[in-house]
Amino acid sequence: MDIILFDTEVRKRLFPLTLTKAVADIRTGILTIKERWEKTTGAKVYVLTDSYLQSLYEVAPAGNYLFIDASIIPAPSLISNITSLSDKEAVADENGLIAGKAFVQSLPSFNEISSLFQPISTIASVKRLAFSNQIFLWNEEMIRLDFNLLTNGRISANFNNSVNTTNASQIFIEDGTDINFSNLNASAGPIYIGKNATIMEGCFIRGPFAMCEGAVLKMGSKIYGATTIGPYSTAGGEIKNSVISGYSNKGHDGYLGDSVIGEWCNLGAGTSNSNLKNTGGEINTWNYYENDYIASGRKCGVIMGDYSRTAINTSINTGTVIGICCNVFAERLTPKYISDFSWGITEQKRYEFEKAVKDITNWKRMKNKLLSEKEIIILKHIFDHYSH
Repeated sequence: MDIILFDTEVRKRLFPLTLTKAVADIRTGILTIKERWEKTTGAKVYVLTDSYLQSLYEVAPAGNYLFIDASIIPAPSLISNITSLSDKEAVADENGLIAGKAFVQSLPSFNEISSLFQPISTIASVKRLAFSNQIFLWNEEMIRLDFNLLTNGRISANFNNSVNTTNASQIFIEDGTDINFSNLNASAGPIYIGKNATIMEGCFIRGPFAMCEGAVLKMGSKIYGATTIGPYSTAGGEIKNSVISGYSNKGHDGYLGDSVIGEWCNLGAGTSNSNLKNTGGEINTWNYYENDYIASGRKCGVIMGDYSRTAINTSINTGTVIGICCNVFAERLTPKYISDFSWGITEQKRYEFEKAVKDITNWKRMKNKLLSEKEIIILKHIFDHYSH
């Protein structure tokens, strides 16, 4: 049975990462949430999200569907529970609806899903992606889950003789990769290298590590687990426990740790982030949904929304949140929160919308992509209604 992954109002806790995409398109581990449900169930997966984003996704035709909260982390027992639901039956926990089965002629709005079901049974709490820092906090678990999902029953491509490996049975290389004179150590967790990825000479990689299709790792990179380099992204320097989403670049020296970088971002040469206070104390990060700073543990680097960029030698403060479409440059440590469409680091200076679109278009062309009219309309909606 086909699946509809639906968002809830809680998606705002994942801003700025979900300002420009549905929760289902967030990448953790190797796969996006949508891709993981497709691989796990073999079903076709549709997405139901906020109205201003819905044009990015195929509309589900009339039919019977399993509706599943997109923020749910799938576990085998939960999947079995969900797939055995009867018509109009649903399950929920203390945090709200988890999943239900129903026939729909046309889709309701994403925040009216629960009206489709009767009865709704309560089960034990399930794991949900509710805050951006959980993306890197749970990345080791998700890499291990996805590694098993993608490699079970398959044989890895051969290693180049110049590559030194440790625990090679936990290293899987897809076809078309180019890896030379590098060290891959999977003793602490699996290593997955995607199709047509490139690892240049002199790289040191410790698992758990995931490198998606078409990604590039520059010479001499030092990568610690649990790190994900998204599709067609370029990475270099020193990276630890971070997720770099698709088509983004951190191609030069500098440190990135305990962080999440959105799509189509660029970290200028020498950009580094702090992920630990000098006091060793609790880190507070800005949360759009709470409209306030919230506790985020003792390790947190930067959360950066799509289409944002930093100038060379930018020093990013501990627990910084950078919105979408920001051009960040500063002669000092960045503030802890940089709002969407910022030019520099002062809230008074905004990126002019037309210039932002032009600059994003330029960056997309570098990777042979175009900014669509749908995406421009969505960016304008965010510019008018969310950014400040």
